[in-house]
Amino acid sequence: MGHRLSKIYTRTGDDGTTGLGDGSRVAKDSARVAAYGTVDEANSCIGLVLASELPDDVRALLTRVQHQMFDLGGELCIPGHAAIFQADIERLESELDAFNEPLPALKDFILPGGGEAAARCHIARTVVRRAERETVTLARHDAVRPEAVRYLNRLSDLLFVLARVLARASGHGEVLWNHERR
Repeated sequence: MGHRLSKIYTRTGDDGTTGLGDGSRVAKDSARVAAYGTVDEANSCIGLVLASELPDDVRALLTRVQHQMFDLGGELCIPGHAAIFQADIERLESELDAFNEPLPALKDFILPGGGEAAARCHIARTVVRRAERETVTLARHDAVRPEAVRYLNRLSDLLFVLARVLARASGHGEVLWNHERR
């Protein structure tokens, strides 16, 4: 690692700009800052899931994902940098398949809920979806490696499946949308 932050405030952003990882400065409301900022927000939401009681395999998976999300934020913060690779996406797919296989097939939509850990997982899922949308927006203006978008897409799917797993493990069960209630 290069230099460490010993002073947290620098005042360099008081003009509405921020520094990217390559040293260039951009507006704080740029598509790039929005994308990596939302990746950071999603990572914080995953941290909130990790603050719950979780099965060991889910905890280990989400801890690894947090490191990859930090890597992805770096990739988005440094134009031209590569930190997420096809192997990372394939590993998410494999884990998604393994957690999904024992679950019953979906016949109804699921509402966010199903206990505290599952509800937190649903929040993380929706923030990851927003990060994906903002990364797609960035890709319309700047070069973004397709692995970044694919990783976020698979991660949101994985978080949906993990929310189902956690709802069942908690004893609360999944909250099904009752479309016939009206």
